[in-house]
Amino acid sequence: MSSIRLADLAQQLDAELHGDGDIVISGIASMQSATTGQITFLANSRYREQLATIQASAVVLTEADLEWCKTAALVVKNPYLTYARMAQLLDTTPQPAQNIAPSAVIDATAKLGKNVSVGANAVIESGVELGDDVVIGAGCFVGKQTRIGRGSRLWANVTIYHEIQIGQDCLIQSGTVIGADGFGYANDRGNWVKIPQLGTVVIGDRVEIGACTTIDRGALDNTLIGNGVIIDNQCQIAHNVVIGDNTAVAGGVIMAGSLKIGRYCMIGGASVINGHMEICDKVTVTGMGMVMRPITEPGVYSSGIPLQPNKTWRKTAALVMNIDEISKRLKAIERKVGKDD
Repeated sequence: MSSIRLADLAQQLDAELHGDGDIVISGIASMQSATTGQITFLANSRYREQLATIQASAVVLTEADLEWCKTAALVVKNPYLTYARMAQLLDTTPQPAQNIAPSAVIDATAKLGKNVSVGANAVIESGVELGDDVVIGAGCFVGKQTRIGRGSRLWANVTIYHEIQIGQDCLIQSGTVIGADGFGYANDRGNWVKIPQLGTVVIGDRVEIGACTTIDRGALDNTLIGNGVIIDNQCQIAHNVVIGDNTAVAGGVIMAGSLKIGRYCMIGGASVINGHMEICDKVTVTGMGMVMRPITEPGVYSSGIPLQPNKTWRKTAALVMNIDEISKRLKAIERKVGKDD
């Protein structure tokens, strides 16, 4: 949608309109950069003083901040959530592909639903099923017997291996690889013997996967990604990982094989999580967390050392390296004090 009347926007967002409903909104911008014809939002009352100087035609805010507003306004309970929905309404991002490109290679046995688009040089192999309104971007590869549900979209150069299942309304960004072999090998007197990965990847509905993320197929059972999961760029999801519904995974996370993560979890960026264990529902792991043991209680978990000046960090590192000796000396002192008492 390129533009909309403010009154119509208020109706679609279930917002309370204050001011001229005939204002035409053609875009969204930050409070600092918004100009005439654009709408902005105030998500934190700490910045309400900026309302006096904004150039936007309208602002989304709460009832508590309305008296500071000098422009037209949409009053809501949660401005940031409303911003997300507003951005969807005003989104001008093009589709990854339009119609069926002449250079697309589509096997005769593939089944395409209604209104499917396939971009230039994409390859759709035998037995593939694409649901209605599926969009396959330029240069994508969709392997044999793969099924992609209604309304799902793949941006350019996504690789989907054979027999993968992807649900409805998913969005997969460029460079992502789904269904590559898991890292499975046996050792024969120093030589690595490859174990064929015979499972697959099953992805639920409304899943979004960032650019250049890899999700490996299972060794015997399947790698499972639940409904509503969001995964950022450049993550590694190893074979047989299970991620529960509505869990969020930030960029650069590495998950080892046979890990099970519950529902409604949040995994901070650059975290590393050991395999063959379970994390329960509603766990938050802060950025650069190193999770080596199961987590059985909901809550926020952290590890790692925050950034310090190098000189301070060197002292900290020296203390850590000597912590065993320090512990022995402390115990000796405690024993001596105990005898003296």
